[in-house]
Amino acid sequence: MVGARALPWRARPDLSGAILAVFAVALCLLVVLPIGWLVVFAFTGRGGGFTLANFRLLFSDPAFVEPLFTTLTLAVSVSLICCLVAAPLGWVVARTDMPLRRTVRFIVMASFVTPPFLGAIAWELLAAPNSGLLNQLRRASTGAGPEAVLFNVYTLGGLVFVVSCYTFPYVFVLVANALDRIPGELEDASSMLGGSAWRTARRVTIPLALPALAAGALIAFLQAMTLFGAPGILALPAGFHTMTTKIWSLFQYPPKPELAAAASLPLLLVTVVLLRAQAAVLGRRGYSVVGGRSGPPRPVALGPLRWPALALCLAVLSLPVFLPYLALLNAAFSRVPSQPLTVEGFTLEHVRFVFLELSATKLALKNTFLLGLLAATSGSLLALVISYLTARAAIRGHRVLAFLATAPIAIPAIALGVGLFLAYTRGPVVLYGTLWILLLAYVTIELPAAYQQLQAAFRTVSPELEEASRILGASRLRTLRDVTAPLLGPSLIATWCFVFVAVVRELSAAAILFTSETKVLSVLIFDLNESGDLAAIAVLGLTMLILTSAVIAAASRVPGLGGPLRVRHY
Repeated sequence: MVGARALPWRARPDLSGAILAVFAVALCLLVVLPIGWLVVFAFTGRGGGFTLANFRLLFSDPAFVEPLFTTLTLAVSVSLICCLVAAPLGWVVARTDMPLRRTVRFIVMASFVTPPFLGAIAWELLAAPNSGLLNQLRRASTGAGPEAVLFNVYTLGGLVFVVSCYTFPYVFVLVANALDRIPGELEDASSMLGGSAWRTARRVTIPLALPALAAGALIAFLQAMTLFGAPGILALPAGFHTMTTKIWSLFQYPPKPELAAAASLPLLLVTVVLLRAQAAVLGRRGYSVVGGRSGPPRPVALGPLRWPALALCLAVLSLPVFLPYLALLNAAFSRVPSQPLTVEGFTLEHVRFVFLELSATKLALKNTFLLGLLAATSGSLLALVISYLTARAAIRGHRVLAFLATAPIAIPAIALGVGLFLAYTRGPVVLYGTLWILLLAYVTIELPAAYQQLQAAFRTVSPELEEASRILGASRLRTLRDVTAPLLGPSLIATWCFVFVAVVRELSAAAILFTSETKVLSVLIFDLNESGDLAAIAVLGLTMLILTSAVIAAASRVPGLGGPLRVRHY
């Protein structure tokens, strides 16, 4: 009977190999083509020949050298601040008896929902030198004149502060998770040998957590270096550039694509080096308990400091979460966005204007939803197939595919936008001015995270189930569809939601690739900021937060996901 059933399947032509090969080729084109054009244009002169003039200009012209040093200053400062803030916060949450530790963790994760560019706009509302709510509050409470400024966000220090607010969660997560995994027996052994709490922390706990802290510092440096949104919101009005805003400015009229390509390559190279350093740092970390299963560490008793520690944590978290959200709510529903909200001043006029009168809103929402659905579906499908090919070694060169699937993580989003612009503004395939080029950008940017998540999920699925399906005559493609994919259901849903949320938030590549007909929600918010329409920005920003939060909340309720979906910045 088994053989009789298998014959009809085997009689059909098996196109699995060809279809899987098409996915592999698509991955190669998706990653290699834009980077190839980026390299070609970086070494191309105005006449079309090979030249190093673009790089000589990049490292000699003050118009490029100053943004380079500003970017390095920003990245180093953010990295140090994140370590100084996130490391103690992670220790207090992971290793002490502070109350509401889970709540603090949840609020830290909630800060991932806020895109840095939206956080920068919220801090404009709070700390603009003249109209900022905090500066107005100071003048009203002290009677100071209009020249008194508590905090000016339009400075390099203001930019460092805002970027740090939305970068320190990366360091916190790494440090807290590392502290959670340290076996309690190691610290117990130190205590039994006479070590004090401080000596145990200095000789055992801190050395074991240092690799995670170093990796977090590298990630913070990388995020600050490649970020476009917050510098675009705060640095440009202040009159200075970072490298990402300088690359963006090179696409304003008259465009200089060769210089943009040359300026993108250093970001790409530094990103690759930092990611390799992070992998090396984390790869050296390891410990085990011989003789049995390790137990959880005992929490450190804070005694009377328990509640002050909680108050300090909440004060820190007010900077990326509470204060910015209150500022957006105030601007969205106050008749004058720069004035504190009162009962008499409450209005829904801004909401009505955004959704009924602002013509760009409908198009931006439509494009954002469409691109989110397409990118989440096609990106998850591509990640599923590539994960299958690499996890099961189902094709020659599967290691190359694994490398290509993770390679885009080393490509700053704005550099990828430049590469796609150069690749698809000329024949044989012209995609600039269409939603397709944005779809390619989104899928490429989010592919590494989607691939890594599904690759990890594949390790939990026994290959024997797939082998049984193959013995019964099913092709690889049918086995993937009918056997493997259903077993990976929760991971597929989580991946889909992750990509959808990331597409809604993405700005860096979209700022390079959009046109008037392909504008998305993040670009619309960025454009409105340039025109100073703070009320409309607040309404659209809250809409984005509600949308992404709803998707994350829905995903977290799917059985098997094991907790809230975690979102990362680009």
